[in-house]
Amino acid sequence: MAFKPLHDRVLVRRVESEEKTSGGLIIPDSAKEKPSEGEVVSCGEGARKDNGDLIGMAVSAGDRILFGKWSGTEITIDGEELLIMKENDILGVMA
Repeated sequence: MAFKPLHDRVLVRRVESEEKTSGGLIIPDSAKEKPSEGEVVSCGEGARKDNGDLIGMAVSAGDRILFGKWSGTEITIDGEELLIMKENDILGVMA
């Protein structure tokens, strides 16, 4: 993939949710919500302060993250649906 986000933006691949509930019920595709968990594919270099100093990114490629339900913009690269969002849309990193 030949795409690198700029500044404080992050390219994210959604992680698919489970097909069954904990009680064993199968969830049909029409009832599934898009997951708010993903894996960072690539990151920009970071934001800049007013004086030009670079503020490094808190996430890096390979991190599993949680993000808001309406975060990011959906894009398609090489036939794969991905999200591009600002770093401040990320709620946290999964340990």
